[in-house]
Amino acid sequence: MKIYSGSSNIPLAKKLSKSLDLPLGKVELNKYTNNECKVWVKDKVTEEVIILQSFSNPVDYHIIEFCLLADALKRQGAEKITAIIPWLGYSKQDKVFRPGEPLSVKVIAKIIQTTLIKKIITFDLHNSAIMGFFETPLININASDLFLDYINSQLKNNDYIMISPDAGAVKASTQFANKLNIPIAYLNKKRDLKTGKVTIESIDRSIEGKDIIILDDMIVTGSTLLSASKYLNSIGAKSITVAATHHLFLDGVQQKLEKSGINTFLITDSIKKPDDLVSKNLQIFSICEMIASSFN
Repeated sequence: MKIYSGSSNIPLAKKLSKSLDLPLGKVELNKYTNNECKVWVKDKVTEEVIILQSFSNPVDYHIIEFCLLADALKRQGAEKITAIIPWLGYSKQDKVFRPGEPLSVKVIAKIIQTTLIKKIITFDLHNSAIMGFFETPLININASDLFLDYINSQLKNNDYIMISPDAGAVKASTQFANKLNIPIAYLNKKRDLKTGKVTIESIDRSIEGKDIIILDDMIVTGSTLLSASKYLNSIGAKSITVAATHHLFLDGVQQKLEKSGINTFLITDSIKKPDDLVSKNLQIFSICEMIASSFN
């Protein structure tokens, strides 16, 4: 078995190669002069292979690169292809809000399944219903347990409260709070579907003087976190820690969040951190061993 990496998250592929004691396949990834993907598998392909690719920015390019790599491996003799897609791009587009909109993540599911991959491993889908869009067996791993040991080491008193940032995060936040044996509070927020602006309207308990933990599956524009931190600080939060599996690292988002009063960010390496992003508030936990355990 060999591991073939797309261009989106080569550091994670190298970690997985070391963890599973499997070689990285030789593949040349480039662009033609018209910016089309250029993929060339350069070594002898084993019958069973792994492809690792996060559908991160540039999202569409990485999806096409993934599909071309899978096709190249199939043509070279790979019979069983396991796709590791730590971040499934388009997963936030899991609903049709207005007539005329596509069900985007279902379209992406159909596209990547044309490559005849045998199994998909991913992390913290925005909505578990997305699994129903796949006929290919899909394993959706919960990465939040990576944060438990660190947070438990910080729980030196009874001042911690879990905050659910919105209705969609209630279930995961409640389960996480139960594992930590801390109380949970719920924010009531409203989002303008046209402008995307998020407004926090209320909270169901006092958090004055408390250390806050917010669990979410992803950081995209940071609009919810910006509104939440502003509101929580205004009503007396002592500190705010955000734990999120996926950080999309959109331009300027991390800098804005750090100025908002959030003290610590716990994220995973499901998406490669830009080399030029320096942040003392980011702590990155690797999903490598979680991926490796799914092969044992």
